[in-house]
Amino acid sequence: MTVTLSGFADEISPDPAEQIAVLAAEQISHLELRGAWSTNVADLGDADLARLGEALGGAGVRVSAIGSPVGKIPVSAPLRPELDRMRRIADVAAAFGTTVVRVFSFFIPEGERPEQHRQQVIGRMRALADIAEDRGIVLAHENEKGIYGDRPERCAGLIEAVGSPALRATFDAANFVQCGVRPHDEAYGLLRPYLVYVQVKDALAATGEVVPAGQGDGQVRETLAALRDSGFEGFLSLEPHLAAAGRFGGFSGPDGFRRAARALKTLLADLNIPWQ
Repeated sequence: MTVTLSGFADEISPDPAEQIAVLAAEQISHLELRGAWSTNVADLGDADLARLGEALGGAGVRVSAIGSPVGKIPVSAPLRPELDRMRRIADVAAAFGTTVVRVFSFFIPEGERPEQHRQQVIGRMRALADIAEDRGIVLAHENEKGIYGDRPERCAGLIEAVGSPALRATFDAANFVQCGVRPHDEAYGLLRPYLVYVQVKDALAATGEVVPAGQGDGQVRETLAALRDSGFEGFLSLEPHLAAAGRFGGFSGPDGFRRAARALKTLLADLNIPWQ
């Protein structure tokens, strides 16, 4: 097993030049594209995307996935604009040479049971997956607090119900901790058959505070060991959230990102997992 390290480089800095410098210092060859110049990837214009592509290409940095915001809207919001955004993100993925796009399964109104919205969410995710199938990309659903798929049983059930090879899973241990889930014990087994990508951050169960991998209650070590034993060879994407964390992103700064990267590398070395 060899894993490839990546990360949300906009957590380093809004400036792609600084993002690239820190990635190079940490020998990380990929980034997960969520934003640049303080603008979300879904809102970057063609000229900025071309400028970013030139900067990444010149530095030899590749894009592991598009960290899109698709599906991070209320379940009651109109769907058509989100489908248009999905098509735009598919264009961006093609331009940057990746087939993986992170998505979400819609925020549920506070106080309402997610199961009340199950059929609506399935229909919406199927519509997104139809676009993905047509465009040759894979949607990696992230378990995010407050959306339909925040707990492992709903994540797995949603993928099964949609029944598309274009809808798979990414795994975020910290988000599961913040939902009262033990990530390896309660989520890994359900999601491993669908897992195409792993986002790396940890959290403390008592407070929800995000911490570097291995320093919280996210069972990151156990999950990495299980991935090793199952022959996983995909991306581990750092999403440290060490300085700030919000509904639509987070920030760590250069020092925080380096601290998160080194914590992950220490775990990988302890577990005899090679990385590139």
